[in-house]
Amino acid sequence: MAPITSRRQSVKFEIKAPEAESVFLSGDFNEWNGKKHPMKKNGDGTWSKTIMIGPGTYEYKFLVDGNWENDPNNGNYSHNNFGTQNNWIRLG
Repeated sequence: MAPITSRRQSVKFEIKAPEAESVFLSGDFNEWNGKKHPMKKNGDGTWSKTIMIGPGTYEYKFLVDGNWENDPNNGNYSHNNFGTQNNWIRLG
């Protein structure tokens, strides 16, 4: 079995939203702060953000022009307290 690392890792999140005016990354890693991690729009309409986070399991969503959206590139879902779903990732 590989040893579990306690080191933070670089994780890149992306969502295609060419018509969006603003996109933010929000999740357990930033206490669901909808303004802490603004994403940058690339020329092809894909928004991206790379963050450093430690080992663990994190739920997250994108806030696209004020509307919560799931990550279409991640099939890992869990139910939340609002009757919808969050994506999740596991590091470590």
